[in-house]
Amino acid sequence: MSCEKKVPFTQADIDKITQNNPTPFYIYDEQAIRENARRFKKAFDWAPMFRNYFAVKATPNPAILEILKEEGFGADCSSLPELLMAQKVGLPGDYIMFTSNDTPAEEYKKAREIEAIINLDDISHIDFLEKNAGLPEIVCFRYNPGPLRKGNVLIGNPEEAKYGFTRDQLFEGYKILLEKGVKRFGLHTMIASNELNADYFIETAKMIFELAVEIKNKLGIALEFVNFGGGIGIPYKPEQTPVDLEYVGKGIQAKYNEYIIPNGLDPIRIYMECGRVILGPYGYLVTKVLHEKNTYKRYAGLDACMANLMRPALYGSYHHITVMGKENQPCDEKYDVTGSLCENNDKFAIDRMLPKLDIGDTLVIHDSGAHGYAMGFNYNGKLRSAEFLMTANHEFKMIRRAETIDDYFATLNF
Repeated sequence: MSCEKKVPFTQADIDKITQNNPTPFYIYDEQAIRENARRFKKAFDWAPMFRNYFAVKATPNPAILEILKEEGFGADCSSLPELLMAQKVGLPGDYIMFTSNDTPAEEYKKAREIEAIINLDDISHIDFLEKNAGLPEIVCFRYNPGPLRKGNVLIGNPEEAKYGFTRDQLFEGYKILLEKGVKRFGLHTMIASNELNADYFIETAKMIFELAVEIKNKLGIALEFVNFGGGIGIPYKPEQTPVDLEYVGKGIQAKYNEYIIPNGLDPIRIYMECGRVILGPYGYLVTKVLHEKNTYKRYAGLDACMANLMRPALYGSYHHITVMGKENQPCDEKYDVTGSLCENNDKFAIDRMLPKLDIGDTLVIHDSGAHGYAMGFNYNGKLRSAEFLMTANHEFKMIRRAETIDDYFATLNF
């Protein structure tokens, strides 16, 4: 397998940071994030009022939300802290989508207070929302197509997923809202995660557009927006090909012209909630080799662990590794690359071919910009790492300090 994936910073940059901030830590590439966000928007510039609501759960940091706000993105939130973060960076209510499940009443109340768009996950939540927070002017439903579509390995098949309304519930739910006087409606779906097949997203658009036409014909509802969710994957492996966003945009435009315009639904707003494809390739976990162990296998032990990046342990997922200063050396040594947790699945890589490693080598774990820091935890008393933003002028700005032992003890009584 190729050793080739580029790192946008140098060992000298790392050495400068580590004078005051030990590894591990995350670095995000601001310029690359902005350029990617602009490319993403341009792929849908044909669409009426296109907006991507960045999935806050992917990279929950206000500095990131500020960047994306400046690029015209909204925020997709799934909890009270995420709603508060979106509010604190100054996003207006219609730039905040609240998509959650098993939702506490206080979270609906906050969503109503800041006038976020509420996307209901279940038909029973209509009464729950009305009782606890009141019905807003506009309501969206999350649709789960069940056996009509196939999911993928990360999110599972739709009929096995806990999310969303069935088709029958969807029509019943809109009828209930009509009877309650609601006049503005949206429709949402999210049925895949980290999907690299570009046609999958065009097929999802076709499904939703057909459903929008049926909703109009049966219920007289002209949907104000449709939200195709997220799920666009990234090429974690060097040999994988990224999703052609321009192809997806043109494919969805063709379906819009085929279904929406002839049926009198134009203009209908097109929304998405991508996180991984926006941030994933532009975040890096920086760590150092602490130990080398030779028993039945050869292990490289790092100062990072799965508490810093859970995806390989949780999903068996691949993250490419660059050894700084050895980019041009052959990848002819085999290692399990491990962390220090008391769990045997605490491995960033298994049987990975790398250049020969030495104690103190800096390793950069690629494609960690989404669902990396966000999924961190404190098992074994591990402390969450710092996050840095590499600005457009190549300065390194701390956007989250590392946790301390005092932070860890702060909620405890001794």
